[in-house]
Amino acid sequence: MSPVTFLAVVLCTVILFPKLTYAGELAGISKTCQSRSTGTTSLCSHLIEPSGYPCSEHSTKTKDGYLLGLQRVSSSIGKLRGAKGPPVLLLHGLFMGGDSWFLNSPDESLGFVLADQGFDVWVGNVRGTHWSHGHVTLSVEDKDFWDWSWQELALFDLAEMIRYVNAITNSKVFVVGHSQGTIMSLAAFTQPEIVKMVAAAALLCPISYLDHITTPFVRDMVFMHLDGIMVDLGFHQLNFKSDFGTRMMDMMCDSNVDCGDLLASITGKNCCFNSSRVEYYLDNEPHPSSAKNLQHLFQMIRKGTFAKYDYGLIKNLKIYGQLKAPNFDLSHIPASLPIWMGYGGNDALADMKDVQRTIKELQSNPDMLYLENYGHIDFLLSIYAKRDVYDNMISFFRSYGNHGSASS
Repeated sequence: MSPVTFLAVVLCTVILFPKLTYAGELAGISKTCQSRSTGTTSLCSHLIEPSGYPCSEHSTKTKDGYLLGLQRVSSSIGKLRGAKGPPVLLLHGLFMGGDSWFLNSPDESLGFVLADQGFDVWVGNVRGTHWSHGHVTLSVEDKDFWDWSWQELALFDLAEMIRYVNAITNSKVFVVGHSQGTIMSLAAFTQPEIVKMVAAAALLCPISYLDHITTPFVRDMVFMHLDGIMVDLGFHQLNFKSDFGTRMMDMMCDSNVDCGDLLASITGKNCCFNSSRVEYYLDNEPHPSSAKNLQHLFQMIRKGTFAKYDYGLIKNLKIYGQLKAPNFDLSHIPASLPIWMGYGGNDALADMKDVQRTIKELQSNPDMLYLENYGHIDFLLSIYAKRDVYDNMISFFRSYGNHGSASS
């Protein structure tokens, strides 16, 4: 059985038969906030402080009642020279959380690198992930808890994170997104009340359009309408950290398939991350997301649009006042907003044709970094990312804001 076929079986089993996977999966917020490897409910104590970096936990509430966890990270003792620089908000990708910025060594992980370069690092965690904290009235047992897509992540979660960091620091915010974090960012930046609080943005594997993705595994799921099947059957949460899902992933990585090959079948070939650490990465990822979020992404692939969630003609008319879901107009992002983009020739999700379409629709001319051998995960986990990616990004940020003098 090929890696793609085997993973498809696992995904369908975990998604379509959740009651067989984990009797306690919907037992409450405490379950979804835990890391499998440690049982801790604090990202600071789990990954950041053990590496010697001061970290504080923060929480804020969105307009629709979700309680989001953020972490504020400072340089490790002895590395930083000079005053703390401007705030940088890190936005993770799909099925990831704020821990994704700290999974390699301090010299290789962007969260640590930015802190040691003097920036005031803030780590975002969207609703439903392990490091966010539920809802003021809804339980994870409620289907309404999972009634959202990246549209709400952009217009509610990201908007609130930026507002919170802006209020605490009294400074405009530098935003860094990876993958889904870039979809959120680009959509949010079309809104004047959000973008006015942003100093500049760095987008890793930028996505607004998805209709040229080249991964056969994802395209097969899209055109099988697996997303619609899930929603029609009444499944709302996608949680691959169920007991059964965890055992299956462990079994695959121990014997059935090479997890590096499995990852490549989804994201494209990655040149430079440490494949020996895949098991460690899987101790921390993936995080839960909603079936509606996956369906929204699949709609984008099928329709070739960068638009709000499509409810169908009648419900669109009721919600949006028009038959089609409205587009997010990239030309509404102010030309005055400095944007940096990093993308790779081996990225099967953020395809170069889609990136170029995004660039053409922007008013500005973003600073671009193209790495021919980099794949989707390399921009996050490459052992050479500081040299190949992060130093370039940091130089961009420094040209647009005050910052402390830090070690290189």
